[in-house]
Amino acid sequence: MPLTDAKIKSAKPKDKEYTLNDGEGLSLVVNPKGRKWWRFRYQMNGKRTMLSLGAYPYISLQDARLKRGDLKTLIAKGHDPSRKRKEKKRRASASEAFEAISREWFQKNLAGWSERYAKTTIERLEKNAFPFIGKRPISDLGVKEMLSIVQRCENRGAVETARRVRRIMSQVFRYAVAAGKAERDPAADIKGVIPPPRKVKHHSSITDPKKVGPLLRAIDEFSGTLVVHCAFKLAPLVFVRPGELRQAEWHDIDLEACEWRIPEEKMKGGSPHIVPLSKQAMDILTEVYQLTGPSGYVFPSIRTASRPMSENTINVSLRRLGYDKYEMTGHGFRSMASTLLNEHGWHRDAIERQLAHTPKDKVRASYNYAEHLPERKRMMQAWADYLDSLKAGGKVVPLFAQVAG
Repeated sequence: MPLTDAKIKSAKPKDKEYTLNDGEGLSLVVNPKGRKWWRFRYQMNGKRTMLSLGAYPYISLQDARLKRGDLKTLIAKGHDPSRKRKEKKRRASASEAFEAISREWFQKNLAGWSERYAKTTIERLEKNAFPFIGKRPISDLGVKEMLSIVQRCENRGAVETARRVRRIMSQVFRYAVAAGKAERDPAADIKGVIPPPRKVKHHSSITDPKKVGPLLRAIDEFSGTLVVHCAFKLAPLVFVRPGELRQAEWHDIDLEACEWRIPEEKMKGGSPHIVPLSKQAMDILTEVYQLTGPSGYVFPSIRTASRPMSENTINVSLRRLGYDKYEMTGHGFRSMASTLLNEHGWHRDAIERQLAHTPKDKVRASYNYAEHLPERKRMMQAWADYLDSLKAGGKVVPLFAQVAG
């Protein structure tokens, strides 16, 4: 017998859950706490299925019957209501997932960013957030999940990355709030839990000529793969940043002109950079060219040629030689060169330009990356010869001997 509003309102809870039938698959369930909700049962392809239609009185008797009618129409057309509901939920969930909304926010802002900044921003999310919360609906995420993301970064020592990832996530949440897909920004609540930045410390470096020689001899005797050994030997000769070294590609290197031209997107300062290559540097590149040339990364990963070697390769290699992080780092080759070249009287501006310490004026920097190039070429060859003499341990070649008058 069909239900009435009066019968539904008068239905009292019992010790066990019970059902009131309205007919044609529609029923009302009453649980021991007095809560009531609608169910619709149907059979399709020999399979019996039950769907929930919502709670009473939020869904009235009339509303429930209308829903039943819509579902029966779907079934008559050969569509499974349960499958339709799951597909709709999946699509809605995918479009409101943290990764989907982050990429939507990214595309909205892309036009106003430099290529380098855009690449860094999306990579920070791809590496630190998407693998853990990317598929979850953004409205389900709270302080707990935000804290988990930044703590993963902190636990591996990347405090600055944690700070920047939190800021990016906060921007994504503010976008989601404006779009009506989230109620608040939980990333803002954890701003104070990230430790303040420590005072900048110079990278550990060996600058005493008496200690540089033994280091260079140890590097020559290093027992690593050819690719790593060549990168290790090249590092002190070119004194670029470790990231610039490992991302070197053959199409950036002109073996005939003896120059390595690093494009702006690979440089920290965002301006192109020229590295004149000494005879010694050319010998190393010619050696590794036989293995990794003529295209792709000069120093590829041991696992796949499609990626450069690990960012910690040079530091790990130094540790294997017995140099701890307080003595020498991959970045320390820059301090080594800067200190000794300045001590031996080379033009300060030429040294700064070779270190890619670009002016704050980015426009000026982008046009003047070839500044002092003739002197820089002489300087880089003199530097390589000087390192050879320190390594040999005999008569040291004067590093200032070739300074142009």
